[in-house]
Amino acid sequence: MSSSDTPAPDVPATADPGPAAPSDERPTLAQVVAALDGLYPPSTAEGWDAVGLVAGDPAAPVRKVLFAVDPVSAVVDQALDWGADLLVTHHPLFLRGTSSVAATTFKGSVVHRLLTGGCALHVAHTNADAAPRGVADALADLVGITDRRPLEVSGTASDDGAGARGIGRVGRLAEPTTLADFARRVAAALPATAQGIRFSGDPDATVTTAAVLGGSGDGYFDAVRAAAADVYVTSDLRHHPASELRERAEFESRAAGAPGPAGTPFLVDTAHYASEWPWLRYAVEDLAAALAADGLAVEARVSELVTDPWTGQVPSR
Repeated sequence: MSSSDTPAPDVPATADPGPAAPSDERPTLAQVVAALDGLYPPSTAEGWDAVGLVAGDPAAPVRKVLFAVDPVSAVVDQALDWGADLLVTHHPLFLRGTSSVAATTFKGSVVHRLLTGGCALHVAHTNADAAPRGVADALADLVGITDRRPLEVSGTASDDGAGARGIGRVGRLAEPTTLADFARRVAAALPATAQGIRFSGDPDATVTTAAVLGGSGDGYFDAVRAAAADVYVTSDLRHHPASELRERAEFESRAAGAPGPAGTPFLVDTAHYASEWPWLRYAVEDLAAALAADGLAVEARVSELVTDPWTGQVPSR
């Protein structure tokens, strides 16, 4: 996976805790991990996932925390150059089992470089997807979804869905818009990538409800259909699932004699990295608040390196 120096959107990237109160003190890694686990409980991660502390001494003090989507080499360089004591990434370094962290492998070298530089590594993946103010909520906020609830609830929800844990979000748009204009809104809100934004459906069709899921989301088409969303924003859409969803939507719309543009949900496909990056801002703010409640403080920052693996695009004709 490669990186670009292209910055993500111009948004606040650092949580400044302000002047430290006399009682403020730097936490240990164990205390920071406890705060992160409170925000993103490991028990809410999917069963196949690998979340939590990957490397680091729980007794070590933490002054600086860098948040990023991917634990790639360029992000490690950034963390070490800044003097970070902890790197928190959304994607796991070791999603599948490994028998070696030798520096002769590219993943093993990440571990060695981080530990030699005094920087720990922690992962919040599907547990951050499901959390309030997690990946899904951050994406829903950016594209303007209100009155929302999880696509699939994994915790106890209140009557209006607020504070619920679960994968994805679905709700109402603040005002109706066309599919094309909605896709342009998504493109303007997310980090620029070589892929850009693709959509499927009548560009002039009106959409009033939307569902979002950061990262790979074509496994949740049934939930999107059950929620009756007009449009679904997600990433990594594959040809066959996307084609079958649209064909089924159009067929059922014609069979029902529905007026207007045929077949919802429409689809908006984003780069995987881009759909998950917005959460990092919330994570910085929420970690600072969680630590402050215990009289602790760190300096936390969002990496603006674009770690989408695609670096260019040639238009087809």
